[in-house]
Amino acid sequence: MSARSTLEKLHGRTAAGVPRWAVRTAYVTSLTALPAGIWRIAAFTFDAPLLEPSTEPVGGDAILWWYVIVLSVISEALAFLAIGLVSEWGERWPRWIPFLGGRPVPTLAAVIPAGLGAAALMVLPYSLLMGAFGLGMTGEPSGLVTHGYQTVLFWLCYLPLGLWGPLLAVLTVHYHRRRNRPAARPRPSTALAA
Repeated sequence: MSARSTLEKLHGRTAAGVPRWAVRTAYVTSLTALPAGIWRIAAFTFDAPLLEPSTEPVGGDAILWWYVIVLSVISEALAFLAIGLVSEWGERWPRWIPFLGGRPVPTLAAVIPAGLGAAALMVLPYSLLMGAFGLGMTGEPSGLVTHGYQTVLFWLCYLPLGLWGPLLAVLTVHYHRRRNRPAARPRPSTALAA
């Protein structure tokens, strides 16, 4: 079984007219949230030694293990939706969806949520920059303390997250242009009717 057929089984067929760069970008985008999710689950659910021990809980309250897992799963599910911008299921509703199955997906029904998501995700690089200085989004100390290998692992896992917004923006613009490309129209004949 080829790698292409395996990907088609997992994510559906690539839509007609999608260039290879867009498909690769969609797959990379779908994986940007995965390392951070794994790091969060390992650090907060399984108490892996990825943070320095602290007497104060991170964020002021004890983080519930299920919250971290749900956050990570939802993040990855949302990142996976980037595949829809290059797949057939992003252009035509899957048949199993009641009332919509088999109908074309209106372009704006995909572009508006993807564009809003990309805009919202542009805050992640700022958040990462603040995290580099040990601060949260508000400028208050974050409570996350890492040293040595912990810092390296943290940044290896969280830097891909900063690419999610820009990559999603590129895919959204490409999807909009591709879906709104005028169909090939016959040119009017220049010969005069006799």
